[in-house]
Amino acid sequence: MSATTIVRLAGVEKTYGFGDAGVVVLRGVDLAIERGEFVGIVGASGSGKTTMMNILGCLDRPTTGHYALAGEDVSTLDDDRLSDVRNRSIGFVFQSFQLIPELTVRENVELPLGYVRGARKSRHERRARAEELLASVGLGHRLEHKPAQLSGGECQRVAIARALANEPALILADEPTGNLDTKSGEDVMQLLFGLHAAGRTIVMVTHNPEIAARLPRVVEMRDGRVLRDGAPTRASSFVAAAAGEAR
Repeated sequence: MSATTIVRLAGVEKTYGFGDAGVVVLRGVDLAIERGEFVGIVGASGSGKTTMMNILGCLDRPTTGHYALAGEDVSTLDDDRLSDVRNRSIGFVFQSFQLIPELTVRENVELPLGYVRGARKSRHERRARAEELLASVGLGHRLEHKPAQLSGGECQRVAIARALANEPALILADEPTGNLDTKSGEDVMQLLFGLHAAGRTIVMVTHNPEIAARLPRVVEMRDGRVLRDGAPTRASSFVAAAAGEAR
C-alpha cells in the first residue's frame, strides 16, 4: 500500500444476520483512495453505499476482508480502539448536522478536542482552535449562538468546522447538502471544494446527480458491488441524469 493511501478496502463483504436469514449488503469491495482525493459515493437505495460509508467511518466492521485507514488495519479493532480512531482520524459531516442544541456554536466545535486520548488540549487551546475553525468557515461572529439560532447552511458550516477539529486524515460527508436550499447547498459545496484544494481527503455520499457530475472521482455502487469508479462520465446513470436535467 502506498504511503499516500488513506483508504484501502480489500475484499470487503458485509452480511447482516446469520445462515439462511443473512442478507449480503457488500460483496467483495476493493477500493483505494489516495491522500487529497475528493470521491463521491453514489448509487440507488439498497446499493450498499451507506453500509460502505459506515465501514469507512469505523461505525461498523466488515464481515470479511480488510480495511486499512491511513496505514492502520482497523478491521478487527475493539470498540474502544475504534472510538479512538474515529475521533483522531475521521471528521464526520452529516445531512442532519448532528449538533448538540444545548451547546453554543463554539462549544460544539470544541467537543471533539476534549476526547483525544493522551493529547488532550487545555481549555484555552480548545477555545482558540474552535474560534480559528469557525472563522475559517465564515462564522467567527456566531460563536455564542445556539444551533437553533442558525440557518441550515450555517449549521452545516459549523459541522464542517467541527469535523476539522482534530486534523483528521479523512472527512466523511453523508449527504451534506441534502437538507439545504440550493444556495446554501452551493455554499457548502464551495467550502468542501476549498478544503479539497487545500489537500484534504474527502469522501461524500450524494443522491444529487448534478453534484456527482462536478466531482473529480465517482464510485457508483450497485447490489453491493462497485459498478464504476473514476471520473464522472455519461456512462454513469447519475451523471447522465444530471446531463438530462441540464438540457
